[in-house]
Amino acid sequence: MNVTSTPAPKSSVLLEIEVPAEKLDRAVRDATGRLSRRTRIAGFRPGKAPRHIVERVLGPGTILEEAVEQLVQDSYREAVIKEGIIPLTNADVEILEAVEGQPLRFKATIQVRPEVVIGDYAGFTFTPEIEGVDDAKVDKVIDELRDQNATLAAVEERGAQNGDWAVIGFKGTKDGVAFEGGTSERMPLIIGEDRLIPGFEANLIGLTSGGSTAFDITFPEDYPEESLAGQPVRFEVDLKELREKVMPAADDAFAQNMGDYLTLAVLREEIRERLGRNALDHARHAFSDKIIEYAVANATLELPDILVEQEVEVMHDEFRSALTRQGISEEAYAKATGKSESDLHADFRPQAEHRTKVLLVLSRIADAEGITASEADIEEQVEQARARYRDPKTIKYFESERGRNFIASTLRRSRLVESLVERWLTAHPEHPALPHVEDNGPDAMDTPQAEAAAALGATDPGSLPGAHDHDHGHDHDHGDDHTHHDHA
Repeated sequence: MNVTSTPAPKSSVLLEIEVPAEKLDRAVRDATGRLSRRTRIAGFRPGKAPRHIVERVLGPGTILEEAVEQLVQDSYREAVIKEGIIPLTNADVEILEAVEGQPLRFKATIQVRPEVVIGDYAGFTFTPEIEGVDDAKVDKVIDELRDQNATLAAVEERGAQNGDWAVIGFKGTKDGVAFEGGTSERMPLIIGEDRLIPGFEANLIGLTSGGSTAFDITFPEDYPEESLAGQPVRFEVDLKELREKVMPAADDAFAQNMGDYLTLAVLREEIRERLGRNALDHARHAFSDKIIEYAVANATLELPDILVEQEVEVMHDEFRSALTRQGISEEAYAKATGKSESDLHADFRPQAEHRTKVLLVLSRIADAEGITASEADIEEQVEQARARYRDPKTIKYFESERGRNFIASTLRRSRLVESLVERWLTAHPEHPALPHVEDNGPDAMDTPQAEAAAALGATDPGSLPGAHDHDHGHDHDHGDDHTHHDHA
């Protein structure tokens, strides 16, 4: 068997394979026997019907097609092992010539892990940027604490204004007829937050507690309920309750209510110190992100479609989980936005491409730096998965080889970035230290990507062996399910 291997676009390999004629002839004989055994043919015992009888029953060309199918699978498997290729997905196979008495010729296009050529990743000239902490930032936190501890007092001597807490009852009609969803006996709202249709709450301004009003308003053209979109309606509204937020004074008594602070000055100093720690933590994360972008920008690779498509699916699952946490179904979101699944995937794709590049480049640099994750490190993260998740499927993923590879790759990338940050800080002792607010080390479990990867059973791109690696310990095979035929 002759095999020619040629690099192809988008991190793929083109194999051109020629199988000797005698192998095709043998495959035809074997196919005749198999089909004869599987086919009930009157007058013949299983496996004993001659070829022309089998083809009369099953159709002309059936035996040759069966023979080519099996021979292509066997030859493809032999070729990828011989060439040291580990496919990422099914190969696209095109039959070039399949004539009895002649060599079988076909070509297979195989997506493989891209060859990542790393460039400079540590010679950057940018520095961490630490945001300063001033009185205005401290004042903002104090105001937020006062707001959280505010009370609501009844408003009696003035009309409603933005920021007031109200309870309203309303009835909406279209052409004098009440419409579905347009009536409520008691609805709480904060005036000015525009929870209802645009312009509705403006009609409440100046209304006193116990008062009523009526007004006409037009629904937006893009309103999800088509029967109301762009339509004029009339609302009758009763203001049943009106309250205003009363914030406590910023004084020593307030500080004492916030904890073990004798005076407001002590509380302010504690806030200033916390903001300073947060600023250092933020500077470290932002610096890490810039290092990652620098490394990716200086690396060269071509992305195979299959890895990008997997990352799109991971992002979609993250998005679905985010909607669920907000109490929104994916169907409701699609109805409100008019976006189909293919629209979402098109939106996700640019970021998915970038995320895949980041995963591959950082994993390759971690290889170059000799950064590893021990079995004990991985097992510790698996234990965290068992404690964090209740879904047996999710736990099973992280216990599997594929899930453990995900954990190992995630830990290695995190440690790589941390080591590059520390290397820079060591080389610049004059720069302030950049400690984490909570320095417990990287947690491979504590990310939306981890949960999405588990839900999809995804393979971390950084854990895949390269096109010419011969480490078959990973979750790959060269089986016959890696071919997809396209007959010429």
